Amino acid sequence: MNPRTLEDARTVKPKALKVFGKKAAVVGVGITEIDGGYGLKVNLREPPEPGVALPETLDGIPVRIEVVGTLRKR
Repeated sequence: MNPRTLEDARTVKPKALKVFGKKAAVVGVGITEIDGGYGLKVNLREPPEPGVALPETLDGIPVRIEVVGTLRKR
């Protein structure tokens, strides 16, 4: 896969919130460096339900998923 640009990741970010939000408890979607290019980082409050598959790419943009728990103001 070719490294993706920052603009590529920015374009797909709103779609990621919709797609992942239907499958898991999303607390945030950000942009991160992946394999020499840019991708999306999807933060989840808890792991998805058993049997729910989350995509590893979205429109050709790589996705990293991390369970971070509930976000709280410090």
